[in-house]
Amino acid sequence: MKSDAPLPQDPPRAEPPKPTGPEKPAGPEKRDLPSGRGPADSAADAPTPGRSRRRWLWIAAILAVALGVFLYSRSGQKQKQAAAAAKTSAANRVVPVVAVPARTGDLPVYLTGLGTVAAVNTVTVRSRVDGQLLRVLFREGQLVHKDELLAEIDPRPFQVQKLQAEGQRAKDEATLANARVDLQRYQTLVSQDAIPRQQLDTQVATVRQLEATLKSDQGLIESANLNLTYSRITAPITGTVGLKLVDPGNIVHAGDASGIVVITQLQPISIVFTIPADQLPPVQQELKTGRKLPVEAWDRELKNQLATGTLLAIDNQIDQATGTVRIKALFDNENSALFSNQFVNARLLVNTLRGVVLIPTAALQRSPQSTFVWAMKPDSTVEMRTVDVQLTEGEVTAVRSGVAAGEPIVTDGVDKLQPGAKVAAGGARSGPGGGASRNGGPPNGGAPGAGGRGGKPARGRKAGS
Repeated sequence: MKSDAPLPQDPPRAEPPKPTGPEKPAGPEKRDLPSGRGPADSAADAPTPGRSRRRWLWIAAILAVALGVFLYSRSGQKQKQAAAAAKTSAANRVVPVVAVPARTGDLPVYLTGLGTVAAVNTVTVRSRVDGQLLRVLFREGQLVHKDELLAEIDPRPFQVQKLQAEGQRAKDEATLANARVDLQRYQTLVSQDAIPRQQLDTQVATVRQLEATLKSDQGLIESANLNLTYSRITAPITGTVGLKLVDPGNIVHAGDASGIVVITQLQPISIVFTIPADQLPPVQQELKTGRKLPVEAWDRELKNQLATGTLLAIDNQIDQATGTVRIKALFDNENSALFSNQFVNARLLVNTLRGVVLIPTAALQRSPQSTFVWAMKPDSTVEMRTVDVQLTEGEVTAVRSGVAAGEPIVTDGVDKLQPGAKVAAGGARSGPGGGASRNGGPPNGGAPGAGGRGGKPARGRKAGS
């Protein structure tokens, strides 16, 4: 639908005033141009705003790079000066440390394995006759001795059986006596040809039959006596009784599988542990010499020694699944520290290194290239020594080279040391020892088989193995 309204029109443009005189029009004055150049060339040489802006950007970038290089060079110089100052300060600063002199001594070589305490004898006490359990005479957990009375079963049925067997025997004895008298008569009559010979032979057989009956009667009596003995249940071995399995008043049978109580012999007691099959040859060599190898029993955490025993036997085959062999050791267990089915760590002494240089295990430091220690020099400075570790046992390590006996070795404060640093040695906390600690701890003051930094267990293995 079209609209009848008129369209808007543009406003009229103002015309420029016309010149009234001979004045020259405004504009650039004309100059004489060099030959060969026109007005278009002159306009191209004139600077434009875009080109000027780019020029200033390049100038700013060059100035920024120059400023950065200047600042970096100054910071590098400051860092070098600070490092030199720190080095000079470190060289002049005295670092407090704890040092222990290396010494010459003997170091035992142990093989450590996880083992289980096993009783030498374990007996389940069962009733050998049927009857009612009258009394239980032991206390649970009590140490009982062999042939000690443990329980009683009602003996009256067996007493009655014994009386019956004794009565039958008396009756048969009387019959036998009469038969023997008749035999004597028959022998006299046969000598006089008064009776046939067959009757005498029959009487002889009757006497022998009655004699056999008397033996059977005696067997019944002995059986009754044996049942009376079985009604008194005694301990077959010396050991510790467990929890009772049957209460008084119950009827027990000879075929009961559970029994009445279990007795475990704890003195002596054995430990079965495993060692790698690769370490078996040195053990066998020592056994061939006839020497009894000592075995130590330690708790799970390898902190407390429980008992000391001797090697008893080596299993005749190697476990292919684990590559280990079982070894059995026997312990007196006089202090009852070992308990049946207890998990322990067994340490087998197979050898002793004689006259080796010993240093504290805490002094060992390790790098990707080598194992080293910090050794003190006579001028109270330290130097880094690369050592060849032979064996680590507890807090003591034997070294083949790198340290001589008597040289002080830093054990504490090594984190702040640098080659040539001045040190002030304080009193040693603990040096490499050779025996068990007073508090019952492992030899050398640390966990048996521990080695390296932080007392990590080395299990008595040689270095590099």
